[in-house]
Amino acid sequence: MYGKKGRELVQEFAESEPGQLAAFNTDLVTQVLEECNSHFLHLNSLVRKMNAKTPAESSSANRPTQNDAVSNNESPDDNEPPETDRSSNAELPKDDNYHGLLIHHQSLTRNKRCLMAYVYNRAEVVRRLGWTLERVLPEEIEEKLSTSEKEYFKNHAATIQSYMSALDLDLGVDMVPPKDPYIKVRVLDDIGNVVLSDQLANLARHAILFIRRTDAEQYISQGLMEELTS
Repeated sequence: MYGKKGRELVQEFAESEPGQLAAFNTDLVTQVLEECNSHFLHLNSLVRKMNAKTPAESSSANRPTQNDAVSNNESPDDNEPPETDRSSNAELPKDDNYHGLLIHHQSLTRNKRCLMAYVYNRAEVVRRLGWTLERVLPEEIEEKLSTSEKEYFKNHAATIQSYMSALDLDLGVDMVPPKDPYIKVRVLDDIGNVVLSDQLANLARHAILFIRRTDAEQYISQGLMEELTS
């Protein structure tokens, strides 16, 4: 109650490894949403109680009476005329209902911010996966995502692929600009004759070649090649 569950939700994400996702905590999210609904119902109840008060009740607590003025050697004429209607500008009485309203409002706002932080930061991790993975998520990652997160990844990955197709450029290769467009690789399995961007190559097992990084990237990611750095 009063923001505790929301704090647990944010703490759970903060304690996970950077760039890694824990399983989406549906139970805790549901508890936070139920707490939000509870605060909202309390808010409505308190607002109805405060609105039910008459303008005179709302302002009488802070308005001096005629007897108070006389006892303080003040003339009644020096005070506000009793017939003046100041209800539209009167401040809310700071009674139990007022303070209860503040507590429930602040708790509701805090829970909403915790939920948004949890969902947003998880979405950022899912978005970055769209640059490092193919359109199909590995099973060990997919089982940790909620239905909406899976849909978000699918749509985001499709947008990236569509954009790269329009440019005829693979933006997922070389996130850091390489010093040389060609790299030295060793073929780990028989791939056969393939047409590369600038040559026809026989990618036989244990063959060592200099080929474009963009050509080698797909084979390296599939475990069919390894880059030789020496």
